Amino acid sequence: MIDIRNLHVHYQSDAGSVHAVRGINIHVKKGQFYTMLGPSGCGKTTTLRCLAGLERPSGGEISINDQLVYSTEQRVMVPAYKRDIGMVFQSYAIWPHMDVFENVAFPLREMKGRFSREEIRKKVMAALDLVQLTGFEDRPAPFLSGGQQQRLALARALVREPQVLLLDEPLSNLDAKLREETRTEIRDLVKRLGITTVYVTHDQLEALTMSDVIAVMDQGQIAQEGSPVEIYSQPKVRFVADFIGLTNFIEGHVKALPIGSGLGEVETASGNLKCLLPDGATIGSRVIIVVRPEDVNLMAAGSSTGANNVVEGRVAAAMFMGDATEFRITLRDTALRLKLHPSTAVVEGQTIQVELPPERCRALMG
Repeated sequence: MIDIRNLHVHYQSDAGSVHAVRGINIHVKKGQFYTMLGPSGCGKTTTLRCLAGLERPSGGEISINDQLVYSTEQRVMVPAYKRDIGMVFQSYAIWPHMDVFENVAFPLREMKGRFSREEIRKKVMAALDLVQLTGFEDRPAPFLSGGQQQRLALARALVREPQVLLLDEPLSNLDAKLREETRTEIRDLVKRLGITTVYVTHDQLEALTMSDVIAVMDQGQIAQEGSPVEIYSQPKVRFVADFIGLTNFIEGHVKALPIGSGLGEVETASGNLKCLLPDGATIGSRVIIVVRPEDVNLMAAGSSTGANNVVEGRVAAAMFMGDATEFRITLRDTALRLKLHPSTAVVEGQTIQVELPPERCRALMG
């Protein structure tokens, strides 16, 4: 459905030439919800704007529904208005001098003579119904709430019935409660309509809850691509593990390689730990063990005999978070985070033992 091949983008800044996008390749299947996730300046919005036709790449090719819309070699550059897309911008780009109806009708009126007045009305009202703004058609756009303006921008993007929907951080201006509600609505809506969607965000929770596929971007490149479960539970590089959720990192050196499909062993300052080793690891390789706070288990007194990956530390901090308490445990050379039920009887200054389940520990090349 969408193919981006070897895309490069350069631009000039006060500091000189910037290589914003560095030869990325993306394939989005029909009906898929594909998210580009990463920090500010990683190239995700630039890539989206190239896909929309709002930026001219420096190199590569872009195809939408098997139509070539950009190619450096073939000197093809299809303008944005000729691409079968709808787009929602971070700022919504609502026309303040128009009412809700005219904002949604604008793309249809620009398609000179293609639709009659009655057809425009039917399409606009259908789009407003999709985003639950029926009854607001006569309201001036500036008099809508932030959430309603976001829905209005979505209706305007959908009214042309595009094959591809592009969303550039559309929830960043909403409060936390409204963001939670709206991300579910957007996900359900585009899935119901079967629209291929490319979504840009720096919010990891949005990416994890809305996406079929996530591409984590760093410095103009895709650091890792996969399903939300793969990205969260099987990070391949430290940047991905650190950017997605809270993560514990323990440095060490490989002491023993796995036998068959078993676990390897890493020597650390807190003892030898069993874990999944990365491809290419050899005896003595410097690695970093990754384990999520929710996977760390508190050991009951006297229950650690014979258990693997048990370490001892002192509780340096306890932070109540409502549905859980996050503890920070000081080890010999590092600190661990773990999340426990808020009723857990652990206090600051206490010495405790915790288990790092070997099957939940994944080593990355250091």
